[in-house]
Amino acid sequence: MTLSDIPETPVDLPRIERAVREILAAVGEDPDREGLLETPARVARMYAELFSGLHNDPREHLKKFFTEQYDEVVLVKDISFNSMCEHHLLPFLGHAHIGYVPNGKVIGLSKLARVVEVVSKRPQVQERMTETIANLLIEELNVKGVAVVIEATHSCMTMRGIRKPGSLCVTSAMKGLFRERLSSRSEIMQLIYGKAK
Repeated sequence: MTLSDIPETPVDLPRIERAVREILAAVGEDPDREGLLETPARVARMYAELFSGLHNDPREHLKKFFTEQYDEVVLVKDISFNSMCEHHLLPFLGHAHIGYVPNGKVIGLSKLARVVEVVSKRPQVQERMTETIANLLIEELNVKGVAVVIEATHSCMTMRGIRKPGSLCVTSAMKGLFRERLSSRSEIMQLIYGKAK
C-alpha cells in the first residue's frame, strides 16, 4: 500500500506509527522483526478508522426529516456498534436500542443507525455515549421523548483486570415522556425486551 492508497484523514498517522514502535520496544519486542514491520502503519490506519467519530458530526444525519402527525413510539432495536473505552483503549461492543415519540417530524430509520455509528467511533465511556445519543435526538428533532438503551461487553473487563467474560453493561438515558411517565417507560422497555415473564 502506498501513501496515495490511504484515504485522507485528519489523524496524524506518522505520529501514531512512531508511538506504536515505541510501545513495541517498551514491552520488549523488536519493532524491526518481520512480523511487526508493518504493524505501526496498520495500527495507525486502524485508529483513524476507530476514532473517525471525532472528526464527523452526528447531527448531519438528523437534518433531513419528514413531517408526520405520528405520536406513538418509533423504535429501532439491536443497532450493532463497536467503540473504544477511553480508560484502557480497549474495545467495547454491543447493541443500541433507540426509541422516540415524534413531535410532528420523523427521520429515516437508517439515520438512527448512522448516529450510533458516528458517536461510537470515539474514545469514551458507555454512559457518555448513551447520553450523547439521547441528547442529539432531543436537540435536533425536538421529540416528545427519547429512550436510549445500550448493552455492551467491555474488553477491559473481560480480557484483563477482573477477567469476567460474558458480563454485560447496560446503560439507559430516558428523556421527556420516558422520564416523566412510568407508563411510557414501561412501554418502551417492553418493546425492547418483550413482556416480563
